[in-house]
Amino acid sequence: MATGKYSIVDGRKSSSYCSTATVVVFVAFCLVGIWMFMSSSVVPVQDSELSSQETRNEVKQKVPKGVSTGFDDTSGDLLEDATKEDDTGRPSKESGRTHEDNSTENLMVKSNKESQNLAKENQEENESSDDKSESESEQKKVDEDEGNVNGEMNKNVLAESEESSRQNRSESTEGKKNYEEEASAYQIKHVDKESILTEEKNEKNKDKSSEQSAVKNIVESEETDQVSNEILPSGSQSEILTESTTQNGAWLTQAVESQNEKKTQQSSISSEKNGHHWKLCKSTAGPDYIPCLDNWQVIRKLPSTKHYEHRERHCPDEAPTCLVPRPEGYKRPIKWHKSRNKIWYYNVPHTKLAEVKGHQNWVKVTGEYLTFPGGGTQFINGALHYIDFIQDSVPEIAWGKRTRVILDVGCGVASFGGYLFERDVLAMSFAPKDEHEAQVQFALERGIPAILSVMGTKRLPFPSSVFDLVHCARCRVPWHIEGGKLLLELNRVLRPGGYFVWSATPVYRKLPEDVGIWQEMSRLTNSMCWDLVVIKNDTLNAVGAAIYRKPTSNECYNKRSRNVPPLCEEYDDPNAAWNVPLEACMHKVPVDSTERGSLWPVQWPERSEQPPYWLNSQVGVYGKAAQEDFTADYNHWKTVVSQSYLNGMGIDWSSVRNVMDMKAVYGGFAAALKDLKVWVMNVVPIDSPDTLPVIYERGLFGIYHDWCESFNTYPRTYDFLHADHLFSTIKKRFSIFHAILLADVILQQDYIPYLCVRKTFWRPTEEEPIKSAIV
Repeated sequence: MATGKYSIVDGRKSSSYCSTATVVVFVAFCLVGIWMFMSSSVVPVQDSELSSQETRNEVKQKVPKGVSTGFDDTSGDLLEDATKEDDTGRPSKESGRTHEDNSTENLMVKSNKESQNLAKENQEENESSDDKSESESEQKKVDEDEGNVNGEMNKNVLAESEESSRQNRSESTEGKKNYEEEASAYQIKHVDKESILTEEKNEKNKDKSSEQSAVKNIVESEETDQVSNEILPSGSQSEILTESTTQNGAWLTQAVESQNEKKTQQSSISSEKNGHHWKLCKSTAGPDYIPCLDNWQVIRKLPSTKHYEHRERHCPDEAPTCLVPRPEGYKRPIKWHKSRNKIWYYNVPHTKLAEVKGHQNWVKVTGEYLTFPGGGTQFINGALHYIDFIQDSVPEIAWGKRTRVILDVGCGVASFGGYLFERDVLAMSFAPKDEHEAQVQFALERGIPAILSVMGTKRLPFPSSVFDLVHCARCRVPWHIEGGKLLLELNRVLRPGGYFVWSATPVYRKLPEDVGIWQEMSRLTNSMCWDLVVIKNDTLNAVGAAIYRKPTSNECYNKRSRNVPPLCEEYDDPNAAWNVPLEACMHKVPVDSTERGSLWPVQWPERSEQPPYWLNSQVGVYGKAAQEDFTADYNHWKTVVSQSYLNGMGIDWSSVRNVMDMKAVYGGFAAALKDLKVWVMNVVPIDSPDTLPVIYERGLFGIYHDWCESFNTYPRTYDFLHADHLFSTIKKRFSIFHAILLADVILQQDYIPYLCVRKTFWRPTEEEPIKSAIV
């Protein structure tokens, strides 16, 4: 083989035709080697995702470091240069075209013998190149043994590169970058082809025997790799492989671009789905809109309203997604205790009650306020005198000790319950949303507990045997009709041994209608085994009251000559209270000492801290024995309230009056707040363990509710909402979005944080008509 005596560097020409022919043949051979490397270099892989990277890393390790300085840039620099353009603004491809043309012209001049010899020598070289330093030594040795032919060619290329670089530098500082760009484009082109061919052959060989295929392809790869080592400077080859196994730098792949676009589109869709354009609810009720009580689309289709069906709950099929507007001129509510006597007129701008009940001292309009003298239909001269009158009539009632939790039916503006706070008594006051305009809203704005409900066709949302006393002062409920169905509902919720205070005209007037009602009530209460304890007149208010007591045993029931009203069937659960139709029957009184209702609770406030006696044999909500569970829950909330709620959350408790625990469990949160001037509506969701009887047993009160529906209260009526582990439960049934919307309705404007989030005065301006709520 020729030794290459003449080189382009010294400018001398050889007279030996044989030597020239040999060089030409060798160059052709080298170009053919490049073509072979491009077309057949494939290494089989096992992992489709890592195949290209692993193959290229393996090849990269076998390629010796180059001696050329013309391509001495790092792979990162090569990527940067590859993204640049020449002076004409177009990427340079001249280098790539030249090599391709040379390959075509010299294809037929190939020498099989030389190819075989060179392949053999390259194989021997490859076996000795385990690391990069050894590869360099071997490469130098081969160059010396073969007459440095490969080195001569590399020097020629370098000389051309240097000459081109000098010319470009003399014209512009960008010359070298353009030259390197030309070479880089050529290298990138070959790498792209190699990647495509590698992936195609990997897919083709996927189902073949991996062992045999691997051996064959590795041999081919080694042969072509060795050929390419002599044709291209090893440094540049290393850089090309490095580029192919690294990130694409400024060049984004189609896969990345497509994936980014998909993510962008999905994010946009998600944003449109989760985002909400808020609108104001447009309804006949306006700022007082309550979805389940203002569904006129259903109410107008009711076959009858004889039993106050139109005052019961009729929730729309789809919960509204709009915000209830606030009244014009709305202000922050007046703080308790002043709020019991006056509220801002524009917060509840209704005057009808003042017009029709002002003479009874219900409510009056006084400038910018609505004032409440503390009177009522049966206690015009004030609720406190009336409260004392009741206890004087039956001292065993013992307000605030024996009698702690009561039910006030047809409460009006709830002055009776408002003044009972001074006797340490909690009153669950209720009235319907009827022509007595906003009576419950007045109560809540004053800071007095009240809910919207009616004695209609369904059970009240309370457990059985939980109220210490039930009160009705001219509550306009026909107790005696239809077998006493409505009075029997009071019997269900009244604790055995509890009192029913009935202050109404049939008790003390002698008009024919009143006399007839009294006679009917007497027969009914006798058959129910209620004991008429006393009938007493209040001379100051010119009214009277009849006070009854529920029996504590079943002895009277068994002695009745007629089973009217009948006893309820054994399977009838007295504690079932959510949307359960009323039945004209009585449940037996529990007499077993381990059964709830057989014993009267201990006096307040001890009852708030002691586990109920009837929890002995039960397992608690948290898995422990029920009494231990109860105590642990109470201790937990005492600690949390004292260390966090009262001190660490930035809540001004002097501004808090109406509190709701949306998932109360044992009522531990409310019990921990008992020394503050607040009251807590404990809500037990209908899909949670029925612990509401425990709450009543400890001298607190609450209600059942389904948080998929609106609560029976007016908008803007609670100062603080507490939700512990509520959303994790309800999200399984419906969107948390609707739960937050319900909370927005209940909360006062710009008042107290809800889950540490403050509700502001902001309301949208655009309206959304609620067809079901427009008369």
